[in-house]
Amino acid sequence: MFKLLFKIGKWKIINAIPKELTQCVIVAAPHTSNWDFIYGMGGLKNMNLKTRFTIKKEWMRFPFKGLMQKLGALPIDRAAIKTGEKKGSVDLIADLFKQHKELYLMVTPEGTRSKIEKWKTGFYYIALKANVPLALGFMDYKKRTCGIAKIIHLTGNFEIDMKKVMDFYKTITPKFPQNFSVDLDLA
Repeated sequence: MFKLLFKIGKWKIINAIPKELTQCVIVAAPHTSNWDFIYGMGGLKNMNLKTRFTIKKEWMRFPFKGLMQKLGALPIDRAAIKTGEKKGSVDLIADLFKQHKELYLMVTPEGTRSKIEKWKTGFYYIALKANVPLALGFMDYKKRTCGIAKIIHLTGNFEIDMKKVMDFYKTITPKFPQNFSVDLDLA
């Protein structure tokens, strides 16, 4: 179904993930439309890339468990934060890379389809703590391209690394451009 959707829509898929790269945090942006999910998942399926995302463990119960597992959900139990075993969600999620030999973890830093001017930066700290690169995922509606266009190996210098991320996303045209902004403080 996804291959047909891309063929009819004349979309091109870009996959810059080297075959030897088995772990990364995929930044999924911009996110301005529900169509982003359909094209994004379609692009990833066409690339044969089994991506995962995190979700509260409470969603991994009946009646949602089967669907969530098929979509690639990884449950997060926040009890370790409450007990002080882990400092926060970044620690919990970074630990997933120790548990999974192959993990392409998708994160949406905007967190909404509405326009925001401050991105959530947890994706950066997850990748840094797990010592994995960032893969810049995108959907460019003007050029009708989507996929993973760039891999960034983090230096640990937040400002330099995030400028690279923002510089990339400045060039992307979302479905609804009025609903998208890079984080101007980081650009």
